[in-house]
Amino acid sequence: MTSQEIHAILVAKFGGQITGSNFENIDPWIEVAPEAISTVGHFLKSDPSLKFDALNNLSASDWFDADPKKQAKLGDPRIEVIYHLYSYTHRHYVILKVKAPRWKDGQQGQLPEIPTVSKVWAIADWHEREAFDLVGIHFVGHTDLRRILCSEDWEGHPLRRDYEFPLEYHGIRAR
Repeated sequence: MTSQEIHAILVAKFGGQITGSNFENIDPWIEVAPEAISTVGHFLKSDPSLKFDALNNLSASDWFDADPKKQAKLGDPRIEVIYHLYSYTHRHYVILKVKAPRWKDGQQGQLPEIPTVSKVWAIADWHEREAFDLVGIHFVGHTDLRRILCSEDWEGHPLRRDYEFPLEYHGIRAR
């Protein structure tokens, strides 16, 4: 099944919760409203014609640049979470994207919130912890959202575009 066919099924089922798509990209993707990702994920996994039983990857990216000219090319500052799904039964794949504001309610320092998919695909537990740790996304409903790569006392999220690495950490020069 192609991404366009999957998109048509999702639009028929979820309507406005499917907020965009790009089928011209090298890796075509379907955009899902943040609040719907868990419900859409459950449908994609459980529907017999789709059966997306594997979450191969979940990653996140920060679309921000302090230079207004560069930011204009990027569009609104945002965080994107990308889900790579695969069906071993049907041997098809799809990429989903969720776009969220960089900061919850526009308040700097308040992490954006996206519902967890760890109850749909267990492996998301680890992927979401990594995205939380490095990019700074709060996955609502995640049962163990804590750092996985940085130490517990690390401040900030190092893959944020405006992150400033500390000069020193526990007495060790970092730069």
